[in-house]
Amino acid sequence: MPTVLAVHEVEDVDKWRDSSQREELFGPLGISVRTFEDQKDSNRVGLILEVPDISALQELLGLPEAAAAMQRDGVRPETLVILEES
Repeated sequence: MPTVLAVHEVEDVDKWRDSSQREELFGPLGISVRTFEDQKDSNRVGLILEVPDISALQELLGLPEAAAAMQRDGVRPETLVILEES
């Protein structure tokens, strides 16, 4: 199962941490998520995603639903960096 690392900035780390959006968005695709917070930069966060189907993740991230979920969580989409395990 491919592993993906996603790093981005958020408006409010507490709001982002407590959100159910990740589970609602990724859960139906069987994607498990672990969250991380940068201790030096209070607005930078990260995710490790275990992804059964990488193409489904890529498709999901292009959907309006994903953009809406990111907006609700206060994600700054222009800062999103996604790294795939090689």
